[in-house]
This record gives sequence, structure tokens and C-alpha cells, in this order.
Amino acid sequence: MFTIEHEFDATVITLVDEGEDLPLLEDVIINAFEDCVTVEQVDPQTDEVMRLTLSLTQVRDLAAALNLPEGSYRLERKAV
Repeated sequence: MFTIEHEFDATVITLVDEGEDLPLLEDVIINAFEDCVTVEQVDPQTDEVMRLTLSLTQVRDLAAALNLPEGSYRLERKAV
């Protein structure tokens, strides 16, 4: 399950682990800002929020990588 909310300065996507594999993992919260994307998850051992920040270029590369076979790639930006 996931939710999508539009805040003043970000789109917030929350991924809720409903898998049948136990134990279930903590929710993942993705904040999409104008200039970056953050991914957050609570560490159940320390009860602290762990945050990863990705540039928009890294997000673009991640999206492309999800559909490519193993290897090393560089995406070229087209001039506008």
C-alpha cells in the first residue's frame, strides 16, 4: 500500500510494507522537492530516522536503472 500527499513544498509518498514476509519493515517516506528527493525510514534498532538525499539527476538515473540489465551506464542529456 502507498499514499500520495501534496504538501506546500513537496510531494510526499509513503510506502507501507504489507508483504507476507515477516517481519514487516518500517514505512518508507519519499519527499519529492523542487531540487532533490529524500528517502526516510525509521531504524527499528535505534528508533532514529535514517535519511538519504538524492539529486534529481540521481533520481533520473535510478528510474532508468530499474529497467536495464546489469552493466555500467551514463545517460546523456539532450540539449534543448
